[in-house]
Amino acid sequence: MIDDETPVLDNHLHLDPDNHRGIDAVRDFARLGGTHLLVVNKPSWHLGVEAESGADFRPVFERTLEIVAAATDELEGRAWPVLGVHPGLISRLVDERGYTADQAREIMQGGIELAAEYVESGDALAVKSGRPHYDVDDEVWEASNAVMRRAFERAADLDCAVQLHAEASEDMTEVTEWADDVGLPAHRVVKHYAGGRLEGPVPSVTGQKDPLEVAADRGEPFLMETDYIDDPDRPGAVLGPKTVPRRVAWLLETGYDDAVRNAHVETPAMVYDIDTEGTLERSRTE
Repeated sequence: MIDDETPVLDNHLHLDPDNHRGIDAVRDFARLGGTHLLVVNKPSWHLGVEAESGADFRPVFERTLEIVAAATDELEGRAWPVLGVHPGLISRLVDERGYTADQAREIMQGGIELAAEYVESGDALAVKSGRPHYDVDDEVWEASNAVMRRAFERAADLDCAVQLHAEASEDMTEVTEWADDVGLPAHRVVKHYAGGRLEGPVPSVTGQKDPLEVAADRGEPFLMETDYIDDPDRPGAVLGPKTVPRRVAWLLETGYDDAVRNAHVETPAMVYDIDTEGTLERSRTE
């Protein structure tokens, strides 16, 4: 059982207030003990935006800020926005819209620059980037890595974290070396949709029992997420919004109290400089 003093953070989910559950998903999360959310903007084309420049991502980001504010009103803690460009956009631009890989890179790097502006102004917490988790040709792969490197450069300038969408792996030390080369330390790089064991970035572990046990037993910094996508065509995908609170309760019942504190207090503070305990206390005394 989750007590009133335990923060519960879902590190990566999407909310769609216009086409699917939106705030109802947040209420489900909160009813089971969830207190904090990192809300990542949905892929731009899912919101009807076919970007031709970095500026075209602005309505996607603005809509995300609106749903984050509404989510915070429902939580005993709060929500934060993570803004950026889904790496799968490069395939849409190249394969479906006829751009070259270099042209697609420029558009996506423009989106990263805009996301960084929101971080710099204090309106967003972190940047999202990455590279395709599926096979692509060399030009697209190189362009995708260039987009990711730009995200590292801007995050280093701002001393903020980058959430990565990338291929499944247990060793991404090369990627964190690229980040370190431009001044972004490895603890500011998060691998979204990770397993329980990962070298390099901080793993954001999907809310399934087996990888969570691996992460808990390792004792290294980790986060928990659902990657809930709030898609009317795929209800519950990837995992439903109730999953993280349920898994936190299970971890506590199983004796993993230290792992819960690691994932929901210590690692968020290390990666994002956020205080999940302090924001929880303030919301309850206001």
